[in-house]
Amino acid sequence: MATVNVYLTFNGNCREAFDFYKSVFGGEYPYIGTFGEMPPVEGKETSEEDKNKIMHVSLPISKETILMGSDTAGEWASRFKPGNNYSISINAESREEADKLFNGLSAGGQVTMPMENTFWGAYFGMFTDKFGINWMVNYDDPAKMQQQP
Repeated sequence: MATVNVYLTFNGNCREAFDFYKSVFGGEYPYIGTFGEMPPVEGKETSEEDKNKIMHVSLPISKETILMGSDTAGEWASRFKPGNNYSISINAESREEADKLFNGLSAGGQVTMPMENTFWGAYFGMFTDKFGINWMVNYDDPAKMQQQP
């Protein structure tokens, strides 16, 4: 069965916010990475302004829940709206479940990133549903995750 977590988006102050959350919840970041650490993508260069922004951070806050976040950058920055800067993140148990959830929940909505294999080894996609709620669907294939450096 899929797990659900909250994914927060910030306008350049993600690190500050997550350091605050960490001071309250405790724990450690299993991962924190910047846009500057992403592998290059042909035709999409990261601006100097965005290189130090957070691309992804996760902070476990219980056995079942992970608070996740990132800064907005590049073409996504213009879509940032305080109060609507979150997504519901679903971590599926299989690729098939990821596709089923993505296709079902995105029906009638706006796909912002179709389900695809990512550089970080996951099968991932994003959309806004027909009710205006932002969603992310992720499947971490154990075979692909073992191949990551």
